[in-house]
Amino acid sequence: MIQGLHHAAYRCRDSEETREFYEDFLGLPLSGTLQIGETKSGRQTNTLHTFYGLDDGSYLAFFEAPDMPFKFRNQHDFDLHIALEVTREDLGKMFEKGKQAGIETRGIADHHFIESIYFRDPNGYVIELTAKNPEHDIEMDPKVNGARQKLDAWQVDKS
Repeated sequence: MIQGLHHAAYRCRDSEETREFYEDFLGLPLSGTLQIGETKSGRQTNTLHTFYGLDDGSYLAFFEAPDMPFKFRNQHDFDLHIALEVTREDLGKMFEKGKQAGIETRGIADHHFIESIYFRDPNGYVIELTAKNPEHDIEMDPKVNGARQKLDAWQVDKS
């Protein structure tokens, strides 16, 4: 069955400005590129698919597809965001690095089980860097956190 996440893919405006953010700023190495000249349905295209490696072997990936219209907009955190785990020490360092680089930087937000900072990438996506708090594993354990019961209660209460 499912073994893990290989990659999550998003559109980008420009592959080089995306590389600058993900590789130069965040430190994720550009690990692969795939130029696509024809889709599986036979449509001609000129698309570049890039992959940025994470330490766990998964990737963030992007498609630059100038011939395919796409409406880029600044995403709201609740609509779409990408959360990447870092150490507590790196969380503070990246917060300062973002401020110094003039990148939209927010945080540090305490979510009880994690602490997070937020950046906006050149495509409008919110990138969250998060560090686990000591109670993280308990808070994320469905055997003790009541996740299913809370979802069931939400379904009843929202109507």
